[in-house]
Amino acid sequence: MQDLRRVSLRRTAAVALLGLAVALGIAQPPAGAQPEPSGLAMPAPAPAPAPAAAEFNVRDYGAAGNGSTNDTSAINKAITAANTAGGGIVRFPAGTYESKNTIKMKSHVTLQLDTGSTISGNGADTYDPPESNPWDDYQDYGHSHFHNAMIYGDNLTDIGFTGSGVIDGDGALITGNPKSGEADKIISLTRCKNLTLSGITLREGGHFAALINDCDNVVSDRLTIDTAMDRDGWNIISTTNVRITNAHLEANDDALAFKSDYALGAKLDNGHVTVTDSYLSAGCCNALMFGSETCGDFTDYRFERITIKGSDKSGLGMVSMDGAKISDVHYKDITMTDVRSPIMQKVGTRKRCGNNPGVGSISNITYTNIKANGTTPSFSPTVWGESGSGRIKDITFNNVDITVPGGNGTMSTNPPSNDPKDYNPKAIGTRPAYGWYIRNADNVRFTDSEVRFASNDGRPAVIANNSTGVRFDRFTAQRGSSSPSDLLFQTVNGYCVANSSNTSGGALRVSQTGSSQNCDGGGPGPATRYEAENAVHSAGSTVDSDHTGYSGTGFVNTPNAVGSYVEWTVNATAAGSADLVVAYANGTTAGRPMEITVNGTAVGAAAPFAGTGAWTSWRTVTVPAVLNAGANTVRLTATTANGAPNLDYLDGPA
Repeated sequence: MQDLRRVSLRRTAAVALLGLAVALGIAQPPAGAQPEPSGLAMPAPAPAPAPAAAEFNVRDYGAAGNGSTNDTSAINKAITAANTAGGGIVRFPAGTYESKNTIKMKSHVTLQLDTGSTISGNGADTYDPPESNPWDDYQDYGHSHFHNAMIYGDNLTDIGFTGSGVIDGDGALITGNPKSGEADKIISLTRCKNLTLSGITLREGGHFAALINDCDNVVSDRLTIDTAMDRDGWNIISTTNVRITNAHLEANDDALAFKSDYALGAKLDNGHVTVTDSYLSAGCCNALMFGSETCGDFTDYRFERITIKGSDKSGLGMVSMDGAKISDVHYKDITMTDVRSPIMQKVGTRKRCGNNPGVGSISNITYTNIKANGTTPSFSPTVWGESGSGRIKDITFNNVDITVPGGNGTMSTNPPSNDPKDYNPKAIGTRPAYGWYIRNADNVRFTDSEVRFASNDGRPAVIANNSTGVRFDRFTAQRGSSSPSDLLFQTVNGYCVANSSNTSGGALRVSQTGSSQNCDGGGPGPATRYEAENAVHSAGSTVDSDHTGYSGTGFVNTPNAVGSYVEWTVNATAAGSADLVVAYANGTTAGRPMEITVNGTAVGAAAPFAGTGAWTSWRTVTVPAVLNAGANTVRLTATTANGAPNLDYLDGPA
């Protein structure tokens, strides 16, 4: 405490009072999402502007920028100089910078491409050769090797690619397996932290325009990728804490894919990802995809306000082929046109991952306000789990409207063929339903949704097979003139169809074999929402509304202190297990762990409540709990001096 006083005496009196108040716990430092200082604290002086980052112009290091001279050596010299100086911006003024060799990124360096500048690939076959990889049997060749790229870096911190210029493979990059000296990707990064990829355009990327593996804290805004004549746009592999906004990605293969492979010799986690306000298209393959490489688990993904135009496989694809558990993924406000398989979920048994993976799973996935209109021959939207631990569960479709081409005749309603080692939609034979085909799935709910066809179809709109708790509320389906039924349940325990109709307003024709109906408990009814602003919270907490995106009328902002809490009373109609879903925002990079108790008993370990990237970025944490019948006290208590994140709401059982 004496050291703090000595430092404070050097400051102005106002700042000294504030520093002392913070140190004594009387007040808290001002922050965008924290309570205002109180007591003796006074407003902090405006912070001094951060010093401008040093610039290193590539022309000062010998780059010609004339489109013919090999500028790789000059670029690498500028990068090394910036790194040696402790960090800086390597600037590319207008011009074309031919790069015949691999550019080596280093920590604390940002490449800034000014308007009119292009880094261009070259077909001289003088890029770095692929490194050896003892684990390359676990994933495709392109995923297993990283050095053979236009730009490569490993184990880097604080790097960026910004500006408004272009990095262009210029037809020189390979879309298949390259020979030594050939490159198959523009940007290749492994084990990176704090990556910015914004404003620039990546064009003609070969196999990948950008491939990152085992990175953390990735920010991208206004990124353009044009690989429509090549293959993949951006593969984000085994990466956490990603925020992508205003992307425009046009690919031939996968446009934006989240994957987890074994290329680095470990099974790594993935998650805490937000993608908003973006445009995606994929020629041959998937627009927005999980997989197919799926070793490590995936959790906490938010996709909102996305337009997808064109996809010859999946528009919204999600597969677990190699043992991954995929959970807590939420799609909202997405429009798709010309997609062959609008929504595809599948658990497979390829098991192409080290550490003897088992069968994966898919759970807690929501689709809200989804519109899809397919004009190409389609694969019916599909939810296909594996028996046993690989079943799919807790899937919610709310206001999901899909129009498929249709045009098939009446056919057998038996389950179609399936190759469990193939992730592609075509690995499952023609679905016997023109709309939704559901197999080995539990607690699947459709609300305010519909399915239609463009051409008359003889199949049922929906078939659910070997599932439990499949529920349709206010569901609309178009009827084919020769279809045997509208909804068919085959060995489904607890199905329900309520307040639903065909497109002409008549009742849906429901058929079942070996199934039971249960409209009381047949599905996971809509959650009951408990807003934080209506809950009990610790002294000093405020109900704020200065950060957009919250539910209700505001959110709770607690003091920065151990023991800060918010407490809800949650009602349950019956005793038993339930998932409690807590929405929060944490605009810092440090987690704000909280102990969660139900009726005074802790529920597992403290939840980390990791950073969300911004105070306006809201995420959820799902907590399994056991509730009593009637009222239950649910309290979240901060366990560190950072206090709680901003808390928005708690969703409890219906």
